[in-house]
Amino acid sequence: MPSSARQAERTARRRLRRGLAYAWVAPVTLVGLVLALVALLGGARAHWVEAQLEVAGAHRLRAVGRWPHIRHFGAITLGHVILGRDDATLRRWRRHEQVHVRQYERWGLLFWPLYLAASGWCWLRGRDAYLDNPFEIEARQTDGS
Repeated sequence: MPSSARQAERTARRRLRRGLAYAWVAPVTLVGLVLALVALLGGARAHWVEAQLEVAGAHRLRAVGRWPHIRHFGAITLGHVILGRDDATLRRWRRHEQVHVRQYERWGLLFWPLYLAASGWCWLRGRDAYLDNPFEIEARQTDGS
């Protein structure tokens, strides 16, 4: 097989994998897109970064009771949508949140119950439900924080 045909085949396989990853996560991404739309209508700004939609100013969702009231809360990932307090927060947490995008791609709709179960398990063992959650540990190891 000529190298151009092999390259075309590899490209086609890569596109298929990306398409399947987006489809696998689509229901969660849809939730993120709805929240992004509400935030955008409230004055937030959006841009694409590495195939994810990032929304800066998502704290505006608080007005409709959809943004968590956690003091140090800066960003959240919902499928391929990353909602953040502002541009600086998104820049700071970008690599961390992109790890969560990959986790969503790996686990799809199972990500939410698995994440909650891991947090519950940590809490039951007397550990921190957020900091000791294996999903957060993986994200922190990747982003260097």
